[in-house]
Amino acid sequence: MIWLIGNKGMLGTELSLALDQRGLAHTGTDREVDITDPAALHRFVEQQAKSTPLSWIINCAAYTAVDKAEDDRDTCRRLNVDGPGNIACAAGKIGARVLHISTDYVFNGKGTRPYREDDPTDPIGMYGLSKRDGEAAVFAHSNAAYIIRSAWMYGRYGNNFVSTMLRLMAGRDTVRVVNNQRGSPTWANDLANIAADLILRSDRGDLPYGIYHYTNGGDITWFEFAKEIYVQGRALGLLLRDCAVIPCTSAEYPAKVARPAYSVLDKSKIQRALGMPLSPWDTSLRKYLETCVR
Repeated sequence: MIWLIGNKGMLGTELSLALDQRGLAHTGTDREVDITDPAALHRFVEQQAKSTPLSWIINCAAYTAVDKAEDDRDTCRRLNVDGPGNIACAAGKIGARVLHISTDYVFNGKGTRPYREDDPTDPIGMYGLSKRDGEAAVFAHSNAAYIIRSAWMYGRYGNNFVSTMLRLMAGRDTVRVVNNQRGSPTWANDLANIAADLILRSDRGDLPYGIYHYTNGGDITWFEFAKEIYVQGRALGLLLRDCAVIPCTSAEYPAKVARPAYSVLDKSKIQRALGMPLSPWDTSLRKYLETCVR
């Protein structure tokens, strides 16, 4: 039995569907089980053991408000550091494996080539720092853990860059989008399927524990991403009026925390491990937008 924590979020909802498609039995919780409370986690584990013991715990829960985290550091650390550590501790006590979701924000964004899993981390804000420390907390409590770092996620079950762009483009003549931050988009549906396949491969006993990177293939700026959203949105009839997409710099949109200027992740490790090609970012965007038409 798999316990999926954060099952109502954007990724958690997709992952629940992916597990169903593969016939993987799972139970899901959201805020009803507090991951910052070790006793609450152990009560759930013990209750579940009365029917079907847990073999996996997947953590999709996180504090993700990057700017707000600077003023709400205690809450951020409880959710992103203490929570994953508590989850891994609970899993270790019953011999369950852990799958934890992390982020490109563990890097400082000053790189010039895709970041590998073993590259030094150097987060530039509280959110990234908490996610980096959360990774360490997982491995401190579990010898049977996987971490998937991803980036620029979008999907049907939560607010995200794609939905925001579609909304703005539908009501404005122009939108300005930063063109000095480079990364790789990730469709939550694709990441969910990769995570589910990782579980299946691990169940066969031939997948080493550790950190893996996953995003869709290719790398672009936010401006280039927005341009493609507009082109595909118009082609699919999601956008019914013209809108000019104009490049700008991040200096025009000051924030409490600088975003990584370069956050492209090297995905060769997970490709070798699972033997799967990466879906190009624009292909996955098209598939996602087609679901919005239905």
